[in-house]
Amino acid sequence: MTASELKEKIKSLAKQVYIEKSKGEDAAIAYDELVKFPELKSAIVDLLTVDFDKFIESVDWIAPRPSSFRVNLLNGESFVLIFDDRSWIAKVEGKKYYLLNLDEEEMAAKAITRILSFGGKTSTGEGADVEGAEEIEAEETDET
Repeated sequence: MTASELKEKIKSLAKQVYIEKSKGEDAAIAYDELVKFPELKSAIVDLLTVDFDKFIESVDWIAPRPSSFRVNLLNGESFVLIFDDRSWIAKVEGKKYYLLNLDEEEMAAKAITRILSFGGKTSTGEGADVEGAEEIEAEETDET
């Protein structure tokens, strides 16, 4: 690899990184809490990637001390991020994950993925319709 090829490769990588970084900053402008608390934005980006805007409906500031934020997802589910002295704590489905530890951050991301896969709420509040669920219920009632 020549010096000019190396320079071109570095320039292209720098442009790519800059585009990804600006993408997250542009998405954060829609949420007041993410503009006021940049550490919160970095925690959300760590959990949901820079495309977090596709999954988040709103962010609510629920307590001043310790600073706690409810992240409402588009499917009606939510999780809580709490700022502790050392790091952020993600509370997902009643479990606490300390985001200072890489393995717990990964488990929190998986838990958020799980609640994102639940689907949207219906008007009756029972969860999303699942294809084939009617057939299962009909078979159970016929046997009893």
